[in-house]
Amino acid sequence: MEALLEKAEPQPVAPPPSFNFAAHLFQLNEARASKPAYLDDHGALTYGELEQRARRCASALRALGVHPEERVLLVMLDTVSLPVAFLGALYAGIVPVVANTLLGAADYAYMLTHSHARAAIVSEPLLPNVLDALASVEHDGCQLLVSQPYGTAAAATSALAAPRFETLLDAAPPAPKASPTNADDIAFWLYSSGSTGKPKGTVHTHANLYWTAELYGKPVLGIVESDVVFSAAKLFFAYGLGNALTFPLSVGATAILMAERPTADAIFTRLVRHRPTVFYGVPTLYANMLVSPNLPARADVAIRICASAGEALPREVGERFTAHFGAEILDGIGSTEMLHIFLSNRPGEVEYGTTGRPVPGYEVELRDEAGQPVADGEVGDLFIKGPSAALMYWNNREKTRATFLGEWIRSGDKYRRLANGCYVYAGRSDDMLKVSGQYVSPVEVEMVLVEHPAVLEAAVVGVARDGLVKTRAFVVLKREFAPSEILADELKAFVKGRLAPHKYPRDIVFADDLPKTATGKIQRFKLRELS
Repeated sequence: MEALLEKAEPQPVAPPPSFNFAAHLFQLNEARASKPAYLDDHGALTYGELEQRARRCASALRALGVHPEERVLLVMLDTVSLPVAFLGALYAGIVPVVANTLLGAADYAYMLTHSHARAAIVSEPLLPNVLDALASVEHDGCQLLVSQPYGTAAAATSALAAPRFETLLDAAPPAPKASPTNADDIAFWLYSSGSTGKPKGTVHTHANLYWTAELYGKPVLGIVESDVVFSAAKLFFAYGLGNALTFPLSVGATAILMAERPTADAIFTRLVRHRPTVFYGVPTLYANMLVSPNLPARADVAIRICASAGEALPREVGERFTAHFGAEILDGIGSTEMLHIFLSNRPGEVEYGTTGRPVPGYEVELRDEAGQPVADGEVGDLFIKGPSAALMYWNNREKTRATFLGEWIRSGDKYRRLANGCYVYAGRSDDMLKVSGQYVSPVEVEMVLVEHPAVLEAAVVGVARDGLVKTRAFVVLKREFAPSEILADELKAFVKGRLAPHKYPRDIVFADDLPKTATGKIQRFKLRELS
């Protein structure tokens, strides 16, 4: 018994009832005032500067008349100003709403109206769509602040009457103390992707941020103070927010921020220049990195561990990446509702082709359509329980009741559990197909297709033909292969040889690329519209 106790992992201590996450981070890093917290394309921001500028942000927002519990919309690129704005709002008890930077004016108009934002902080390159949104709605006197990277000249759009966010910070005194928030107080929102309707405002607490670091960032990812981290996933994505803010700041590490789109070449530049030790990506990016002619050599980078989320990581991609760089990819699944990863592979125990096991501190269940547990090997709906769960969807009781079921959250994902305790992704619940009276997981077929040496990416959808559903695969080939009927037949035979006969794709459509969300998820509904 004593030996077992010695091996047990230490259990994280819950935050106190009176708790402000920004103040918590600043206290943790008091002794690191001169250490870089962030590196972006324009320079570094130390931990001391991060705290001072965030506290100035808290004062500036309050001086503008934004009160605790009111919302401020952040439409900001990944520069050092975004963590300043996010933590400054938390410090003031104001609720930051972090928005996807790739949206159009209609989406921002909806968010402004839905959140009743009292202020919007917007990176200058993103102004046109936000200005159109502000002009199209009644927005409760929402005040616009324009963010420009430190050290850059103002562009023509700065002729607007809107004040510059960074200039307000320079003039504001640091807030003397944090707003007296509680651990369960509303801290921030993240909007869902809205792929099945209007985006849902997912409401999180101060404690939720704390728990993702204590349950995943430290014990699973193993992030430590000496790490330099780089997330291809942006901060507006729940995955990216943990990767580049919650986790590094919880241990005093340094995070790299990149404002531009995360292409393979842009990623390579940062991997070689800054030599991060922890890298976070999505499956599509890992696949594109591996086929790039500019892939750096192992000796040119310093990666020790990687994470992946957003979609299931193909086995072949994980194995090839590790063979090249010598670093494992911890494939996992998280959600906006759970804030970060709750099911994951562990260092030294990676089983590519699976999503690993539940992160300690979370419980998962697979249930059938009647709500009963399914046996190992059978596909079921994934339910999760854990302390980082969101409170609700703002002003959306119907969706809240369908997703938040007591202590449990319905994920909308299908999984099956292997006898060894690892979980294998079977797709989204609304993507499952019934072919010849039997269920087919599009993801299962896609995973087989990408094992073929000619295939870079694949997406499978159902197509109605004479009243029956058949599978159609959209395939992106590697650059050295060309589409042909012979290759299409070869791919069909390849799947037939590895899966049950009814699962092979009846049609193969070769495509230049696949439609994806900003977080890298394949938008199968758009492919269905093409079929």
